[in-house]
Amino acid sequence: MKALFKKLALLLFVALSGCMPMIHSPGLKNNAAHLTDNLYSAQDGANLPLRQWLPKMDAKAVIIALHGFNDYSNFFDSPGAYFSDQGIACFAYDQRGFGAAPKRGSWAGISAYTDDLRGLVHLIKQNYPHQPLYLLGESMGGAVIITAMGEANMPEVDGVILVAPALWARQTMPWYQTSLLWTLAHTFPWLALSGDGVGVKASDNIEMLRALGRDPLIIKKTRVETIYGLTNLMDVAFNSANKLSGNTLILYGENDEIIPKKPTYDFLQRFLSNDGEGKTVAFYQQGYHMLLRDLQASIPWDDILAWINLDTKKLPSGADHRAREVLISLQRSH
Repeated sequence: MKALFKKLALLLFVALSGCMPMIHSPGLKNNAAHLTDNLYSAQDGANLPLRQWLPKMDAKAVIIALHGFNDYSNFFDSPGAYFSDQGIACFAYDQRGFGAAPKRGSWAGISAYTDDLRGLVHLIKQNYPHQPLYLLGESMGGAVIITAMGEANMPEVDGVILVAPALWARQTMPWYQTSLLWTLAHTFPWLALSGDGVGVKASDNIEMLRALGRDPLIIKKTRVETIYGLTNLMDVAFNSANKLSGNTLILYGENDEIIPKKPTYDFLQRFLSNDGEGKTVAFYQQGYHMLLRDLQASIPWDDILAWINLDTKKLPSGADHRAREVLISLQRSH
């Protein structure tokens, strides 16, 4: 028996020493970033698929939208059409490793994702020098935006919209979950896991979820090293609550089964405690993780539009009032 344990220990040591979660970093920045109708070509020459929803009239504002984990730019198809009808030009691209972007299924590293966002902001500002520019991020896209906004070289934008931002940091996870993730990422980083059998509900829009299941550009099995990279990003975003300032709207569905309430509420309380001017939080009692694609998606769309148009602290749906009630109740209970 002792000999068996020694062999197992040796095998584990070899595995740990030979495997590391990989970051598939961009190449050298030898190119001038530029846009075409359907591509965002980054400085390293990577071509990231780009979608545009342009108003028939002159744009009065611009939104750059970032998709969530294992998703791609098509997530903004219906919201983008809605906002373009209201005179807002919208742009969304497939982030590295997702959709039809290069190195599908691989993690490019936090700096790669924030660099790509920063580069696109510069390009869009050149094309729309007089229009206010807003960043909108869903889930992982929200975490990328939070992280980018904390960096010194991020260009100024007129507002940030975070939809169910990915904030499930390690410090809010149970120890066995973080231990298992570390072990798998350092032994079998190539292992691909599916979400089958997990039993979480991402939205009440079942037809939309079925369509995603049929969509070949949606990633169905995820490498452990990519999950590890996402968790690194969520760590940084979660700890950046005090760095996020200025005109910010955060939307969260109270039925969200993807990003738990505890890390979200913790982040929001720290976010609001640091210069709350210009900050709006909205809770949707019927909302799920995919707020912008739920059956009641038009409600947050209208709130976002009102917030952009009027820079108002009061949202048409009253979801901001609901958020204040919940957060005040949490403070009293503690």
